[in-house]
Amino acid sequence: MIALLQRVTQARVEVEGETLGAIGPGLLALIGFERDDVAERLPRLLERVLNYRVFPDDRGRMNLSLRAVGGGLLLVPQFTLAADTYSGNRPSFTPAASPEDGAALFDALVRQAIAVWPGTGSGRFGADMQVSLTNDGPVTFWLRVR
Repeated sequence: MIALLQRVTQARVEVEGETLGAIGPGLLALIGFERDDVAERLPRLLERVLNYRVFPDDRGRMNLSLRAVGGGLLLVPQFTLAADTYSGNRPSFTPAASPEDGAALFDALVRQAIAVWPGTGSGRFGADMQVSLTNDGPVTFWLRVR
């Protein structure tokens, strides 16, 4: 499981001009799943996203989590995060979860996130989405949960 976290001042995801999710200050998490990912690991991924310390404390150090600052969370599925880019000039998506498995895992993650972090927004698996954001810092981290 992969989460590309971006600390943002705002973020929005749209499909065909309809806003599916939008947040103010918080985290945009682009989510990718690989073939061996299982639903039992979703709580660990969610806990890492909510507790990863990427927000500044009163001394300007990245020492506060999303939970600590009470920011927004926007989850957006992005299967391209699971691409094999080690060779050649075209990515291979062999490592990525199947569309059916990826959709099921993403939907389960969104349900879990909403249950523990009200106001969580999300994109739609398989949709042609337009994502806009203002990266704060910029601060971006790649998290993997195995």
